[in-house]
Amino acid sequence: MLRPDSGLVPLPPQPAGVPWPTGEWPTAQAPEDVALGPLLDEAFDPTGPLAQSYAVVVVQGGALVAERYGGALEHWDRPSEEVGPDTPLLSWSMAKSMLHALVGTLVGEGRLDLDAGAQVPSWQEAGDPRAAITLEHLLAMRDGLDFAEEYVDAGVSDVIEMLFGSGATDVAAFAAGRPLVAPPGERFNYSSGTTNIISGIVARTVGPGEPYRRLLHERLFDPLGMTSARATFDEVGTWVASSYVYATARDFARFGLLYLRDGTWDGRRLLPAGWVDHGRRHRSTDAETGNGYGAQWWVVGDEHGSFWANGYEGQSILVSPALDLVVVRLGKTPAERYPALKDWRARVVRAFAATAASGRP
Repeated sequence: MLRPDSGLVPLPPQPAGVPWPTGEWPTAQAPEDVALGPLLDEAFDPTGPLAQSYAVVVVQGGALVAERYGGALEHWDRPSEEVGPDTPLLSWSMAKSMLHALVGTLVGEGRLDLDAGAQVPSWQEAGDPRAAITLEHLLAMRDGLDFAEEYVDAGVSDVIEMLFGSGATDVAAFAAGRPLVAPPGERFNYSSGTTNIISGIVARTVGPGEPYRRLLHERLFDPLGMTSARATFDEVGTWVASSYVYATARDFARFGLLYLRDGTWDGRRLLPAGWVDHGRRHRSTDAETGNGYGAQWWVVGDEHGSFWANGYEGQSILVSPALDLVVVRLGKTPAERYPALKDWRARVVRAFAATAASGRP
């Protein structure tokens, strides 16, 4: 069993008297000195640096203290839809962090072993160097596989080919077919293919298709009250966990609260003790962005112990333990504006931190 990491900022318990949001979210006022209004105005300004925001949900102390919605989702097969509290929105890579949770439940039961060779059938042939890749290597994105996480140039993009091309019917097999270009554990390479390899391991462990879907709901979505959450599976029954969960902003906030509460929910431990620490412990730094990475979670590296689930076009679930804070932002921000979005999240955190430092409620 994993042990909690004493070097990390402690994860706060649910405050006494605050109900868990399995049904309805409890609401409260944000601290008086937290100027959220201008930050929300900035997020929803279509001419501003964040471009299009669909939803922002802010939770502190287990209660919903702010939320705003805007914009319209365009659909190819039906009229556009105004975004509101009940609108399911696409996670993109935030789904990776949800897979981390599900893997934790299987590790806790002894059905998966972090340090054993990853159970990928095509890697088991004699002499295949990929047999040295462990589940821990995969979770930390340090597997050594050659995979191009490129979102613009389809000609050089493994992720586009996996999700929309020849790999779409069996995403795990496509990703597992990539060659090794570095010894396992040696280098960090963020890869949606790696996450789908993990998802394929889960599918073979619990059964593909409906058994996998049922487990995801029984272990994660249903206990949290994430009634809107729907995961997308490929043709062979593997959850495309690199990219696809649809849920409302409030339901994404429920998932963030699970990690803020150390994997417990309403008196029940859903994730093994120490598993949240496993995800948020800084292991690597992305050379291009300077962002820290743990295991299927990104790590801010601030004094508040903040970490976040991140998705294409600026989807994010930010968890800030020292401030007892969860911030969900969903929308469409182009890649060249990601630094502005990172700065916006940091300013939201600083707004709450200033009040905490002053001691005012």
